[in-house]
Amino acid sequence: MTEITSSIQEDTERQAALFRAFADPTRLRLVKLLCHQSVPNALCVNALAATLGVTQSAVSQHLRILKGIGLVKGERRGNRVHYFVNHEALERCQDLVAAVLTTEKPNQRP
Repeated sequence: MTEITSSIQEDTERQAALFRAFADPTRLRLVKLLCHQSVPNALCVNALAATLGVTQSAVSQHLRILKGIGLVKGERRGNRVHYFVNHEALERCQDLVAAVLTTEKPNQRP
């Protein structure tokens, strides 16, 4: 396998994982909500569940998947963990999505 083919394969796997993570509407709403939070204003599972209108266990499962792709981070505050978006990972996700949606234009001859 060439270096380019290997790179494409690796990017494709990461893109697929990202799209799987965003495929669930509740998880997508969760990401959108967390994008509007900063570290000092991060939300715990209870607050996220109440805001989204889902159970705490559902929020925990969605957060597990989002943390698995590195998009969400948690910070322990007392006996609760508050969650926020990892902005560096968000930028990488944006690049991965952009790469999927970019087309190469064929060379036009004069």
